[in-house]
Amino acid sequence: MFTRRKFITTSSVAFAGGATGLANARDARGKPESVPRQDKSYSRSLPAYEGLAPGQPGRDYTPVITPNNQSLPWKVVDGVKVYHLIAEPVDHEFAPGLKAKCWGYNGRVHGPTIEAVEGDKVRIYVTNKLPAGTSVHWHGLLLPNGMDGVAGLNQKIIRPGETFKYEFTLVQHGTHMYHSHHDEMTQIALGTTGPLVIHPRNPSRPRPDRDFVFMLHEWRIDVGTSRPNPNEMTDFNIFTFNAKSFPGTTPMVAKMGDRVRIRVVNLGAMSHHPIHLHGYQFPIGETDGGQIPESAWQYETTVL
Repeated sequence: MFTRRKFITTSSVAFAGGATGLANARDARGKPESVPRQDKSYSRSLPAYEGLAPGQPGRDYTPVITPNNQSLPWKVVDGVKVYHLIAEPVDHEFAPGLKAKCWGYNGRVHGPTIEAVEGDKVRIYVTNKLPAGTSVHWHGLLLPNGMDGVAGLNQKIIRPGETFKYEFTLVQHGTHMYHSHHDEMTQIALGTTGPLVIHPRNPSRPRPDRDFVFMLHEWRIDVGTSRPNPNEMTDFNIFTFNAKSFPGTTPMVAKMGDRVRIRVVNLGAMSHHPIHLHGYQFPIGETDGGQIPESAWQYETTVL
């Protein structure tokens, strides 16, 4: 059986040859407040967003609904949106009576949805209350190198009891995710993931009336155990939407005539999840954070 551990071993051998050039690089354990070297594609985008006011729900976007979860609260301090994430063990119930000891953020599995607007400057404090080191990677975002969250490569590990500050300007929009990037095969398998939604500053499409986001995941919890098995990569027995399985899932509620957007994020080990929406057809308007021109839309009832 191809396990997570075998995958890590194989990947580590393949990576070793490419890592030798890093031997003389600067120690990545510098202060998180230091200014990192910026990728040119990121820095070239910054001037377009200078001086913009932080985006506000209602005025600038329809707030996202995360069934069985919520969005992460924030406040504005000197023009910066400030968030607080706490990585910690969570006693989670997947469905009535089906409980397990997982890891997550802010008492939830998966973590709460982080929601912002293109052009916002964000500051995210991550406090580690896990029994192991961790970090947070902002999957798919253009960022300064030192804010990318790869522990041991471009930042120091956030050790138990420590807090790390991530700060950057959002220079794109779309549906993304955040997740642990230290011992990630274990930590992601235990639940340290969450949706990250960046609304466009100047949307080119009508605003939806209802905007839902789902994170897909799969788990292996054997009879007589109380913890997901992080070594498993193929043989799962629990499949979830926002870490819930039926009948623990809550319905999506909308009314006739509503324009509905459904965002689907997959960070599980499966390469695809067939999902069927009964009774309605829908076009796929975006993939991997990028818009599809309406001329290329095809109406579907099932998406992989």
